[in-house]
Amino acid sequence: MTDTKTTAPRARRGAARFVLPIWAALVFLFLFLPILVIIAYSFNVGRLLVSWDHFGFESFLAIVEKPAIRDAVLVSVRTGLLAALLATALGTLAGIAMARNPGKWVWWFLGLLLLVSVTPEIVDAVALLPWLVFLGQDVGIGLFNDGTMRLVVGQSLFSIAIVSYIVRARLVGLDARLEEASADLYAPPVRTFLKVTLPLAMPAVLAGFLLSFTLSLDNTVVSAFVQVSGTTPWPVYVLSALRSGLRPEIAAVSTIMLVLTLLALALVAVVLKRAGDSATEIARTMAGG
Repeated sequence: MTDTKTTAPRARRGAARFVLPIWAALVFLFLFLPILVIIAYSFNVGRLLVSWDHFGFESFLAIVEKPAIRDAVLVSVRTGLLAALLATALGTLAGIAMARNPGKWVWWFLGLLLLVSVTPEIVDAVALLPWLVFLGQDVGIGLFNDGTMRLVVGQSLFSIAIVSYIVRARLVGLDARLEEASADLYAPPVRTFLKVTLPLAMPAVLAGFLLSFTLSLDNTVVSAFVQVSGTTPWPVYVLSALRSGLRPEIAAVSTIMLVLTLLALALVAVVLKRAGDSATEIARTMAGG
């Protein structure tokens, strides 16, 4: 009787060892198979993406040969870099303030950042468009009539919250006595910030910058609302191309953007690893936890 009772749980655990990995593999295959299909079809030389003609690299040349595609990619890269710089600057200052000046205000501020993080993009887009129009036309601030500036503002909102989380998570786990020692040695606050605080936070700052850049590259909803003629980013260009049918060059450029995103994420991990973080700490920092 006892042997029967102990054998049944062991059999179930043994079956779970085989079933769970297979199930996990199927789930990952379901999630990533569409990406693999797009990568494969980026080498298609034909008129339409879904109609395979023959293998070739001509589609990748469209980023150089076709002005509309080239301009859309350049707009995405340019606005992504500017949005990442803005988000990194503001998010770093916010993260340092939350980590080094704790108090009740921090939880209120974290609540505001969480609200920014969970607000649907369509809500942000609908709110941003009339606000930017009001600032640019009614108030007369010509800067907000510029398409690049509109895209930078729209794309940096979510990224500021992400950078704030990451920098705060980095500094909360580090001892503040180094900064106190710098102050005891009569170093001005600015020098303490530049020589002590910022170097301590630099791995998280770089990680936040790279993550902000990747998030800006695929921002579609907000960009579609706030962009103006002549500053159409790549995701909006792809969205408009759906009306006439997707062409192989769209898959090719999307593959290049995917590679850039993966390289940026890998660089984030390398930066944090060289800073002495473990795999668990890297995951926590990138998640802002």
